[in-house]
Amino acid sequence: MQVTDVPILTLIVFLPLAGTILIALFPQNAARPIALGTSVGTWILSLFLLLGFSPGRGGLFQYVEVASWIPAFGIQYKLGVDGLSLVLVVLTTTLSWISILASFGPIKTRIKEYMASFLILELGMIGVFVALDTFLFYIFWEVVLVPMYLIIGIWGGANRIYATIKFVLYTLVGSLLMLVAILAVAFAYQDANGGNWTGAFDFEALRAHAGTVGFADGLQLLAFAAFFLAFAIKVPMFPFHTWLPDAHVEAPTAGSVILAGVLLKLGAYGFIRYALPLFPDAAATYAPLIIVLSLIAIIYGAIVALVQPDLKKLVAYSSVSHMGFVTLGIFIFQEQGLQGAILQMVNHGLITGALFLLVGIIYERTHDRTIAKMGGLAGRTPVYAAVFGFFLFASVGLPGLSGFVGEFLVLVGAFDFSPLVAVVATFVMILAAAYLLWMFQRVVFGELSDFLKGLGGHLTDITPVEILTLAPLGALVVVFGLFPGLLLDLIAGSVATVLGDVAQGTAIQIALWP
Repeated sequence: MQVTDVPILTLIVFLPLAGTILIALFPQNAARPIALGTSVGTWILSLFLLLGFSPGRGGLFQYVEVASWIPAFGIQYKLGVDGLSLVLVVLTTTLSWISILASFGPIKTRIKEYMASFLILELGMIGVFVALDTFLFYIFWEVVLVPMYLIIGIWGGANRIYATIKFVLYTLVGSLLMLVAILAVAFAYQDANGGNWTGAFDFEALRAHAGTVGFADGLQLLAFAAFFLAFAIKVPMFPFHTWLPDAHVEAPTAGSVILAGVLLKLGAYGFIRYALPLFPDAAATYAPLIIVLSLIAIIYGAIVALVQPDLKKLVAYSSVSHMGFVTLGIFIFQEQGLQGAILQMVNHGLITGALFLLVGIIYERTHDRTIAKMGGLAGRTPVYAAVFGFFLFASVGLPGLSGFVGEFLVLVGAFDFSPLVAVVATFVMILAAAYLLWMFQRVVFGELSDFLKGLGGHLTDITPVEILTLAPLGALVVVFGLFPGLLLDLIAGSVATVLGDVAQGTAIQIALWP
């Protein structure tokens, strides 16, 4: 393990909290620059993690920080990163400062509260990715819920209360069951160690125990089911997805960017980090069911997106379909599939985050997202139309852009697992091209619609600040599309470790299927 003299992970996690305190102390007109400066500083610190990270050390955690927290129960303040968590931390810090910058214009009321909520949200998201104690992981997992509840509930659309309550209820049910599972696993560990609580919540100790002694079959099945529900709701997998379109439609633009770009990844990260290594037997047992649900999500999300009349809802349902590729790649237990799933997590964050920014840009000018009212944007806003087209083709999976690589690797792994599964997933990529290109044709090309003509001078092209929010995402889409090895090298050790943990598992025979 690598232990640094400077607790850089603690600084990255809690710098947003320091920014929140400053926002509370200073006048409202200072809230925007403080929030942006804090998030940019957090982003820069996260880049230093990349400079000191050693991919050659395999799946070992680096930058580890450990301090005793509740010694009576073996609970620690323990942080660390491997390749998987590192790329997601950098994705989080990148999208956070972009989202805060994108909020400068649209958010005009209760600015201090909004910026403080966003920084606390960033704290929770980073904490989830770096926590190596299951109790600490749960704390950060719950911290994320509160600021997103406020962001949607206060600054959201007309039906924000309904969407917020639905989001909270879904998430809370799953997370409380996960807490019960965390406690059950801890009790089982301490019982196996003669009543000694040391390591009962330590992820590395629990993983070692799962790989040697292993947890009882009944505990594995129930604990995996509890973890699965929490993570599946957050992804969200079919049929737990119904909160997502409502939350996206009602959330402010920056809230949708973070919701799609990072929050959905918390569930996929939980599957890879906790569910598979700790319960490998149960994972092998439930895998066929989860693969079927992933395929349903891929197909269902694409078909429903095809008929959506609202721009934002179309992008929201496309997320359901794209995240289906992620869970499919995870549970086929193939190297290429898991690599593709992790790449798809990053690529989806960049591309769908950019699409929500672009929907927000046009909404700020028109105060409408109805596709039927659009048309002819290319003639009045050519730069906007070109940027929109770029990210749309990235979402379709155009070779040379990052969206292609992740889906391709998932399909390669799926074909090795089952040609039928690969054929179904490949067919849906055609549907994705259909709903995205059809939407683009209706919104961008043709004569300027009567609705847009009525806006007159309000329909302006993209501004320099808006370009600044999109340019980093576009650059990363190109770089990762041309040089996917930059990410694959970072995550190789994590992929090998997780698949090694899963390989120790054997499906538990239960009465769910023959």
